[in-house]
Amino acid sequence: MLTALIVGSDPFFMGAMLGQVSALGFEPVAVASIEAARALMRRTTVAAALIDIDLPDGSGLDLVPPLQYPPATVVAVVAAKSTVESAVLSFRLGAFDFLTKPVDVERLAAFLARARHLAESRSPSSPLSVAAARVPLSKLILGNAPAMRDVRRLIECAAPSDATVFVTGETGTGKELVAQALHGLSARADKPLVSVNCGALAPNLIESEFFGHEKGSFTGADRRRLGAFERADGGTLFLDEVAEMPLEMQVKLLRVLESRTLNRVGGNQTIPFDIRVIAATNRNPRDVVREGRLREDLLYRLMVIDIGLPPLRDRGDDVRQLAEHFTAELGARYARSKRLTHEAIAQLRAYNWPGNVRELRNLIERAMVIGSEDIDSSVVPLSVSPVSRWPGTIIVGSTIAEVERRLIVATMSAVQGHKPQAARILGISLKTLYNRLHEYDGQD
Repeated sequence: MLTALIVGSDPFFMGAMLGQVSALGFEPVAVASIEAARALMRRTTVAAALIDIDLPDGSGLDLVPPLQYPPATVVAVVAAKSTVESAVLSFRLGAFDFLTKPVDVERLAAFLARARHLAESRSPSSPLSVAAARVPLSKLILGNAPAMRDVRRLIECAAPSDATVFVTGETGTGKELVAQALHGLSARADKPLVSVNCGALAPNLIESEFFGHEKGSFTGADRRRLGAFERADGGTLFLDEVAEMPLEMQVKLLRVLESRTLNRVGGNQTIPFDIRVIAATNRNPRDVVREGRLREDLLYRLMVIDIGLPPLRDRGDDVRQLAEHFTAELGARYARSKRLTHEAIAQLRAYNWPGNVRELRNLIERAMVIGSEDIDSSVVPLSVSPVSRWPGTIIVGSTIAEVERRLIVATMSAVQGHKPQAARILGISLKTLYNRLHEYDGQD
């Protein structure tokens, strides 16, 4: 029988938890202080832990990190009342849930079910554990640059837990691939991985896409539709370009992530869910917070673990390794045997790669399809060569918004108005570029 640790000095809380945890099939072990909990943790492995935030000898939050890494005990922090600050801090430390007294029985049951699933998936006889062990992470996330070794190390540490991960990096660096690796190496690998591009959703549809809707809830809603949260239940939800989400939707997202329940658009039923969230942005998230486009409390809720992907231009010989990998992969797909010449590799390494790994793969695919010869130095066509240096001057005292405007306008001029290429160079989504250009219309 799996063990559940209960830490608290409130007799009503302890009595209720002992009975409910036992009824849900766990062996409860109760202690009343941080010191006693630490002593027990040194000699006993626990699958789940319910920790009162207010303890006689300190804050229960001090127990979360040592329980979380390793082993990946599923932790819930319990408080007499909920505050944004305590909830955000709990999740940042790695807690799976934040509960308020009296603890809702359904929430407790879902929490313990998650603990049981994670414990069983870590069993040596688990097919999931065996499958994950057969796939080296170095085959999923390619590259020998020191920064990429750090990325793999962080993925290995983060994958077994339910901690929220925030992935940052320029467009095309492989943020979705990191999400796939985190999901594939987790205890949730047999459940769905659902991806949502927050920057590509129309503002009037984003709530329905996230939370679903009931039949008749708005014009065109001719049937019930499950949102991304319900479709990902039990698995992982990947929120790409999260910084492009409207602010009013960020408030709703934060509320849903903290309560772990949702209401479909037009519905009254409160629906619990169990997901692991991975978020990503191609911009510096703290810059976006300063600009007022991303709520700080949402950033802290999402950035429990931060994984930053380096641009391809900073990865040295990884360019060659990736190019050879794509040449072999795409050669097999198109049944063509080609090789990269030494001149081509030198040209690839000298290029600045504004579109990063995605651009490299597309470029190799084009070279694979067009022509019958080996891939030579003409693989980097002039039409996608690096943009020349910006001739403008940054004046001290200019706002960030003004510098951004001038850079976007200069980049558009350098690429003769080709918006997709400008977006790749600037490291922003095409939708964001269109929005900025619409804002600038008429300013000059």
